[in-house]
Amino acid sequence: MTALTGSGMRIADVRATTVTVPLEAPLRHSNGAHWGRFVRTIVEVETTDGLVGLGEMGGGGQSAEAAVAALRPYLLGHDPARTEALRFMLANPTASLYNNRTQLVAAIEFACLDLLGKHTGLPVHALLGGEVRDEVEFASYLFFRYPSADGTGEVRTPDQLVAEAARLKSEHGFRVHKLKGGVFDPEVELEAYRALAASLPGDRFRYDPNGILSVEEAIRFAHRIEDLDNDYAEDFCYGLNGMRRLRENTRIPLATNTVVVNVEQLAANVLQPAVDVILLDTTFWGGIRPCVRAAGVAEAFQLGVAVHSSGELGIQLASMLHLGAVVPNLAFAADAHYHHLRDDVIAGGKLAYRDGRIAVPDGPGLGVELDRDKVAEYAELYRELGPYPYDRDPGRPDWYPLLPSTQFADPHVAGRPAALAREPF
Repeated sequence: MTALTGSGMRIADVRATTVTVPLEAPLRHSNGAHWGRFVRTIVEVETTDGLVGLGEMGGGGQSAEAAVAALRPYLLGHDPARTEALRFMLANPTASLYNNRTQLVAAIEFACLDLLGKHTGLPVHALLGGEVRDEVEFASYLFFRYPSADGTGEVRTPDQLVAEAARLKSEHGFRVHKLKGGVFDPEVELEAYRALAASLPGDRFRYDPNGILSVEEAIRFAHRIEDLDNDYAEDFCYGLNGMRRLRENTRIPLATNTVVVNVEQLAANVLQPAVDVILLDTTFWGGIRPCVRAAGVAEAFQLGVAVHSSGELGIQLASMLHLGAVVPNLAFAADAHYHHLRDDVIAGGKLAYRDGRIAVPDGPGLGVELDRDKVAEYAELYRELGPYPYDRDPGRPDWYPLLPSTQFADPHVAGRPAALAREPF
């Protein structure tokens, strides 16, 4: 095999730092809750000439940092421009049956694209074919929420949900609204979703119970919202065949980020359609470039695409923005948890919404840099507080989710659970 040419850069080091960044209030979902903060791991890939590329992944602590450190033998001396080679070095499909590294590969890919952009002086979107839009529209990702430590921020009733959506629309200009459900009985959430739609005439809506409904309950729910201005029904039930049965029984387009998250599942969905909109998550798909490839397949087969959020700080948000910038067939507003954050670890603070949109960074690479003081602050906060169990509800300590679920939280129970007593947010 002849020697392969490349950028001339070589990876000299890789390191990881886990941070925890506060949220406005704890976010509830079908599998548990975010307990008032996000835990994320910042990945830095450094080259022999001193450039540093940034990546980000969910979760953290010693296990995440050790997983990143374990990649060092694979990465040292490698050209960061050769991201396709990295994909197979780190996550060969058969080897990954024993060690699924998808999130790790995504974080490394973000950092390598950041490095290549800094090396060439180009933004990542220019490396991916060039932008077709310079800002990306976002939906107001709405959650049922426990009160924060100061007693504010609860979202439990339809009136509270309507008020929260109005606040976010006023502050950020959102025109599309997504409700994360699966917390309360479907009848309760149906009332809340219809109240939300009635309160914002002319806007568009999405409901996502994280696959927790049975197929039959999903069909019933879909029939009762078909008169609303729905973008799509996201993961009403779980599994390709379940979504296929639902698709046969509703006029609402279906979307997923749980059962079409790689090219093999995308191919299966093309051959036997189960969903109409593919939600592209730069972490779940293993990077920005796999999402661009998937968007091309979706374009060929006339499937919809949207950019999906897995709970981001500014580095991953930048990856989402560069993805949104280059995908011609992006017909839907993107998801983001971002507006729930109180702070960020990037220089200059949180990226700003304007009329429901965020501008695509135009600096070299991802176009964001770390605020080292913020990283140190939130790394220390993580050391103080440690992790939290994402898949447990602090208000229901003996509960755990089933698919489909028949055990839901009591919407009449107000206030902050005792299990959150140690949490400062």
